[in-house]
Amino acid sequence: MSTSTPAAADLTDDELRTLAEQAGAELEGAHPREIVAWAARTFGPDLVLASSMGDEVLVHLAAQAAPGIEVIFLDTGYHFAETIGTRDYYADFTPIHLTTILPLRTVAEQDAEHGARLHDRDPNLCCALRKVEPLERGLAPYRAWITGMRREDAPTRTDIAVVGWDARRGKVRLNPLAAWTQADVDAYVEAEGVVLNPLRQAGYASIGCAPCTRAVAPGEDPRAGRWSGTSKTECGLHT
Repeated sequence: MSTSTPAAADLTDDELRTLAEQAGAELEGAHPREIVAWAARTFGPDLVLASSMGDEVLVHLAAQAAPGIEVIFLDTGYHFAETIGTRDYYADFTPIHLTTILPLRTVAEQDAEHGARLHDRDPNLCCALRKVEPLERGLAPYRAWITGMRREDAPTRTDIAVVGWDARRGKVRLNPLAAWTQADVDAYVEAEGVVLNPLRQAGYASIGCAPCTRAVAPGEDPRAGRWSGTSKTECGLHT
C-alpha cells in the first residue's frame, strides 16, 4: 500500500474497519504474497492464519512472505491421516509457528452427550462444536486473520474481498487467494514445488473431515465432495 499504517494495536474497531476497506481497494490485484507481507507488517503479532491443511498453497506462500507467522490448525478429531501428516510437515519444515486447537470435547465425549455420528444426523451442530467454537477461541487473541478462501470456490464466496472487515468477530479478515483461479493455484504449486496433501492425488478437491468428505469425479464441482447428498455447503467458519 502507498499509505503508512499506524500500529494495529492502537486502532479502534472503526479505524480497523476503515483500514480494511482501504486496503481491500488498494491491494485488489496484488499478488497474494504481497497481501500477506502487508498484513504481517501492519498487524505483526496480532495476525494469525487459520488453516485446515487443505489450503497448502496459502501456508506455503505465507511462510515465504512472513516467516514465523502464527498459524492455527483446528483438529476436529475427524481429519484424514493425510491431513494430519500435512500439518506435521508444515509445522516441522517451514518457518511458521503452528498451534493446534482442539474442540472442548473429544469425539467420545461428544458421542456420549449427543449420540454417535452426530455429523450424519446434525452436521451443522457437529461443525459448530468441532470447528466454529474452537476457531473462535483460536482467533480471540488476534485482530486480523487470514483464510484460504477463493471467489471461485462456491457461489457463497464470489464477493469476498482480499482484505475486508469480519463484522461477526470484529476483526480484519484477509483472503489473499480470493482472486486466484484453480489454474493460478496449479501454476503456483508447480513453480514453487508446494507439498500438497496426498489426498489431492486421490481426487479430493476440497478437503474437510473424513466422514463428510469424498473425492470428486472429473468435471464435478470441487465442493461437491463436501457434505455430499445434503444441502449443506459451508461449515460455518466463514458465514
